[in-house]
Order: sequence, then structure tokens, then C-alpha cells
Amino acid sequence: MVGSVARVTDATGYEVSIRGFGGVDEALRMQDVVARVLCPVAEHDGPCEVPWGFSVTEDGDLLLGIYATRDKAGEVVERVRRVVGGREVVLADGSADRFEELAEQYRIEHPGG
Repeated sequence: MVGSVARVTDATGYEVSIRGFGGVDEALRMQDVVARVLCPVAEHDGPCEVPWGFSVTEDGDLLLGIYATRDKAGEVVERVRRVVGGREVVLADGSADRFEELAEQYRIEHPGG
């Protein structure tokens, strides 16, 4: 919709899988690179634009959890793709129970949505 404003209820949890690492250690090293895409200044006042967090799967994929609108999630994926060296980056809907903390952070940082 032209001129519309995203509401908090439009946001949800997404999983961004970053695949193609040689192992868990390599995936863990990529966390800092991806984190700087989401939050260019590590220590700052105020919230990040998009609440986020990391985990690593048993297969050695880096899993980025974000809480955002669908459009913002797509923007994050494109920004991540530019810094991960050609690795596969896949956006998927996340499981609601995995994103409770990120959802709460989003609600606090986006009041009145």
C-alpha cells in the first residue's frame, strides 16, 4: 500500500539461514560480519533497527533470527547476501515460540504500532 505505515502486528519472526560454511568455527566467525550489517556500531544507545540474534545449526549453518515486517526482512536478506561471500542465504518464516524475546524487543521499540 502506498503511504501506509507498518504496524507492530505486521511484524513477525523470520529465520535467515546462511549456508555453505566449512564448519561451525567458520560460521561463528561470520557472525561479526553479519552483525555489523544489522548494527554498524556494536555499542550504541537506543535500539537496533531490527531485533536480531544468532544460532548455529547442527549442519554448521548460521541462523539469523530477526523480527520485522516482510519488506524489512527482505531488505535484511539482500544486505546479508552482499557480505557473506556468495554463500546461500534463505529467508523463511520462523516458529513463533523461537522469537518471543525479539517480539518483545520489537514491541518496546515500536510503540503504538
